[in-house]
Amino acid sequence: MSYFQRLIVNTLTFVSLAVIFPNMIYVRSIWMAIIAAFVLSILNMLVKPVLTILSLPLTLLTFGLFSFIVNAAILRMTSSFVGEMNFGFSSFGAAILMAVIMSLVNAIVSERNMDKYNE
Repeated sequence: MSYFQRLIVNTLTFVSLAVIFPNMIYVRSIWMAIIAAFVLSILNMLVKPVLTILSLPLTLLTFGLFSFIVNAAILRMTSSFVGEMNFGFSSFGAAILMAVIMSLVNAIVSERNMDKYNE
């Protein structure tokens, strides 16, 4: 999946989750969702590899489940950079739930995209 496709998928996921879970995630506008998706992509490129390496023992100990905590931390950092008034989560538990759902959505979209190329 290309960068812009992933940016669009993350933007639509943010907006959809804000509609489905209005008490857990807040997105002020579609533009804030686009900015949040862009900031998330930058953090995933720069910060997430460092956090993944540092948390490798815990990730191995929990059979990979700690990676959702790392993803939730990246989402909380995204909300800090974008601004809590524009994009935010009600709690860290809400960020974990959003990280799980976003991982599932990205896995499904990536799988669909790979099926298209295998035909």
